[in-house]
Amino acid sequence: MYSREEIERLLNLDRSLVWHPFTQMKDYAGENAPVIAAGEGCYLIDVNGRRYLDGISSLWVTVHGHRNPDINRAVADQLEKIAHSTLLGLGNVPSVLLAEKLVNIAPEGLTRVFYSDNGSTGVEIALKIAFQYWQNSGYGDKKRFLSFYNAYHGDTLGAVGVGGIDLFHHVYGPLVVASVKSPSAYCYRCPYGFKESAGCGHACFEAVAQTMAKHREELAAVIVEPVIQGAAGMLTWPRGFLAHLRKLCDEHRILLIADEVATGFGRTGKMFACEHEGVSPDIMVVAKGITGGYLPLAATIATSNVYEAFFADYSERKTFYHGHTYTGNPLACAAALANLDLFEREAVLGRLQPKIAKLSTLLESFMDIPHVGEVRQAGVMVGIELVRDRETREPFPPERRTGRQVILKAREKGVIIRPLDDVVVLMPPLSIKANELEQLCDTVLVSIREVTC
Repeated sequence: MYSREEIERLLNLDRSLVWHPFTQMKDYAGENAPVIAAGEGCYLIDVNGRRYLDGISSLWVTVHGHRNPDINRAVADQLEKIAHSTLLGLGNVPSVLLAEKLVNIAPEGLTRVFYSDNGSTGVEIALKIAFQYWQNSGYGDKKRFLSFYNAYHGDTLGAVGVGGIDLFHHVYGPLVVASVKSPSAYCYRCPYGFKESAGCGHACFEAVAQTMAKHREELAAVIVEPVIQGAAGMLTWPRGFLAHLRKLCDEHRILLIADEVATGFGRTGKMFACEHEGVSPDIMVVAKGITGGYLPLAATIATSNVYEAFFADYSERKTFYHGHTYTGNPLACAAALANLDLFEREAVLGRLQPKIAKLSTLLESFMDIPHVGEVRQAGVMVGIELVRDRETREPFPPERRTGRQVILKAREKGVIIRPLDDVVVLMPPLSIKANELEQLCDTVLVSIREVTC
């Protein structure tokens, strides 16, 4: 694929020029990290021609595998027409057709689609819409939000302001007025948070009810990751919590924002995680899997009730002044249309259920390792928590970098995964085959044993 000289040059340029996200570059400089040159199905192929099973869907986005011929064809066909045209004051064919598809599959009541290009910007849009909705509606005091400890909603400043992971967010505290451990100028956090995975149980139901009742006159919206908090380490909410939130929002006249960036497009076993509890939010944010892992795209989908608060004469100053250069990009929308066609034509969600069951069975053996504190799963979203002592839940010393050691071991064995601190995350493409699931779990199991035992 590449000559030895070309490979050496690429590796050197990667280490010397590229600043990698969520990566301590001093560590990276000492690693022999692969530089990916190609993909095929559920595999990544580096410049040396070595194949790796993609155990995290290239950061939770790949749905039908790499180089899917249908999505390839859709993007190529769109290139023959137009690559980009602004959505500011104009429409384009793929964005219109995609909006129709999204509204048809979204939870009931979500009827208006606002495009952007990634999950963070999609959340920013949701927060700004919710804020301005109340201003436009004559409720000027409703200016704050409620989020949760361990929440992750993105890395732009609005999203950081409703985030609740100290490791990621605390350094930016001054930019959102207060530290992540305290409410910011515009965000409360439910006083009940949990770091252990035992879940929050009834206490969390009570705490959020009390917080919402106390601050109902100033809360514009509650934002939540439905069913499972992804970047927190795959922490699952207790059953019924999302429906509980919906009920409280209705009672207290507060909007509900569902952040389905990670959970959308089949990851939890349904098209959207909200469906597990029959909940329709007022605003839903989707990204990641929307294009099948091909191109950057996000959509913030709102109800007609929310949209109508902005539909007014220009002189009323109710316009939503927000936009992005590549909003509704035709290439990305064409990929998304092909992605959704595949979901329907290949009955992806139905065929996914046996894979979820098989994955659950394979994960049972992880609890035979004494340093696995818990295995958490929602569909094909998995977090394997590593602890020094399972009985006391004592963590490994942070400087040991246990999770990182595990992913490096797995990489040596031909599997790409990524940790969230000392939680090893698995999130394979929905197209993964049974034997590939076995390879993924067997490799990670052996890697955890080698590192912890």
